[in-house]
Amino acid sequence: MIKSDIIERPKLVLVVDDQEINRDALGIILEDDYNILYAENGKEALDIIYSHVNELSIILLDLSMPVMSGYEVLERLGSDESISHIPVIVLTADKSAELKALQMGASDFITKPFDLPEVIHKRVGRILELSEGKQLISAAEHDRLTGLYTRNFFFEYAGRLFRYHPEMRMDAVVVNIEQFHVINAVNGREFGDDVLRLIGSRIKEFLTGTKGIAARVEADRFDIYCLGQPDYRALLEYLQEKVSQISPKVSIHLRMGVMPWNGELDPITMFDRAHAACSMVRGDYKKPLMIYDEEMHARDLMNQRLLNDLNTAVREHQLQVYYQPKYDIQCDPPRLSSAEALIRWQHPELGLISPGMFVPLFEGNGLISVVDSFVWKETAKQISRWREKYGFTLPVSVNLSRTDIYDPTLVDRLVRLIEDNGLDYSAVKLEVTESAYTDKAKELLETVRELRNLGFEIEMDDFGSGYSSLNMLSDMPIDVLKMDMRFIRNIESSETDMRLVKLILDIAGYLKLRVVAEGVETAGQLSLLKEAGCGLVQGFYFSKPLPPEEFEKLIEKELSN
Repeated sequence: MIKSDIIERPKLVLVVDDQEINRDALGIILEDDYNILYAENGKEALDIIYSHVNELSIILLDLSMPVMSGYEVLERLGSDESISHIPVIVLTADKSAELKALQMGASDFITKPFDLPEVIHKRVGRILELSEGKQLISAAEHDRLTGLYTRNFFFEYAGRLFRYHPEMRMDAVVVNIEQFHVINAVNGREFGDDVLRLIGSRIKEFLTGTKGIAARVEADRFDIYCLGQPDYRALLEYLQEKVSQISPKVSIHLRMGVMPWNGELDPITMFDRAHAACSMVRGDYKKPLMIYDEEMHARDLMNQRLLNDLNTAVREHQLQVYYQPKYDIQCDPPRLSSAEALIRWQHPELGLISPGMFVPLFEGNGLISVVDSFVWKETAKQISRWREKYGFTLPVSVNLSRTDIYDPTLVDRLVRLIEDNGLDYSAVKLEVTESAYTDKAKELLETVRELRNLGFEIEMDDFGSGYSSLNMLSDMPIDVLKMDMRFIRNIESSETDMRLVKLILDIAGYLKLRVVAEGVETAGQLSLLKEAGCGLVQGFYFSKPLPPEEFEKLIEKELSN
C-alpha cells in the first residue's frame, strides 16, 4: 500500500523548452491537473530544480536548447543525488536521441510534433505513478541484512516496471545458496549472516548504474530483475568468486535460475519459472546454472496436471501399491523376509506414471502426505489379507516423509491403522530418509522415539546419501540401515566401494543395527554382500516391485520350499 503523503503531495511539473509555443501547448494540456513551472533553457531549469527540489514531481525536458542543452541537464541530474530522484520525460523530434536520453536516465519521451493531448497526459501520469512507487520502496524498510528490497516492495516495483516500461526487456534471475541451513548450523548464524550480506553487496555492485532491482525474498534466496545479460554464467561466477573467499574452511556454492524476458508474463510468473529452474540444479555443483526453456515449461504443465489430478487419483484408486521383496541372504537358499511398499500411478489418460515424476513434486509442496496416507492404508489391509490367506505375517516397510513426521496427528493415525487391521506394530516398518534428520532434528527424534517405543521398527532409508549420518547415528532411534544403492552399484569393480560397504556393515554391527542393501542386481554383488556379512538385500536380482497378486507367487514359492 502506498503511503498517503506520497500520493497526495502537490504535483508540480517543470516544462523546459526554448520554444514558447511548445511550452504553452504543454501547459494547456496539463494545467487542469498539475501546477506548472516553465524554463527556456537548461541553466534556467537547473535553478528552478534546485529551488523546488522538495516539491517538483516531474520534468518535461527538451534536448536541443541554447545556453544549456537537455543532455547537460540529464548529466547533472544523474550526478547529483539530491535531485536524481526527479523523473524526466524528454521532448524530441530526433528518434536517434531517444535511446541516448533513456541511457542517461530519462524515464520516457514525448515525440515532437506533440502526440495527442490524452497521450501526453497518460505518459505523464504513468511516470508519476512509477516514480511514486520507487520513492515508496526507497523510503520503506529494506532487508536488514543485505540492504536489498524486501519481497513485497520488490514485486510491487517490478510490476510497475513491467506495466509502464514494456520497452525494458527485463529477465528474472533467482540465486540460491546450497545447503544454507547446514552452513548456519555448522558455522553459526553470525557467519551465515555475513554470507548473506556479502552476496547482497555483490548484487548491488552488479546493479549499479543499471535499471535493475533486487531483493532477498527468502532466507537464502535472492531475486534480481534486470535487463537481459549476454552471459549469466559470468554473473554467477561474479557472485561465486566473492563468497568463495569468505573462509578457506567453508565451502559455499551458489546456484542460479533464469527466466528470460517474455512480454506476456508478469514478474511474479517469471520469477516462479526462474525459481523452478534454480531448483532443477539443486546439488549440481558442476552445472549450477539453468535457463528456463520450453522443455521446462512443458514439465511445469505436466506437474500442474499431476497436482490437479491427485485427489481424483486417490478417490478412484488410480494409485496402486507395489511390493518389492527383501531377502535374508545369510540363509541357503535366501529366504523371503519382508517387503517394501512402493507407489505407482495408473493414470487413465497418461498411462503408468513413474514415481520419479510425481513423488519429488509432491514432496516439494507437502502433498506427499496424501500419497503416504494412501500407501499406509493399502499396505496395512494387504498385510492383513496375506496373514488371513497364508497364516503368517509378512512385515512391510512404508515411507514416512518430513511432512508426515511433523504432523501432530501422525502417531494417533498410525496407531489407529494398526488397531483397525488387527496387526502387531512390528508388521509395519517405518522408513525415514536420512535427509529428513537434518531439519528440526529434535522434533523428529522425539516423534520417531515415540513410534519406536510403541513397537514400530524404524529404518533409515538411503543411508550414506547425505552428510550427517555418522555424526547422528548414535542418537538415532533406529533398528535398520538401508544402504543407498549407489554404494552397491560398483562393488564388483571398485575395491574402494567395497571397503565402504564393509565399513558401513562394521559400524552397523557395532551399533547392533541390521543392514538392508538396496539395488542388488547381480549374483556377483549378492556374493560379495553375503561374504561381508550383510543380512538383507532387495533389488532386481530377486524381483522388481510387483502388484499384490504377482507378489503372492513369491510368497507361495517360499511356502512350497
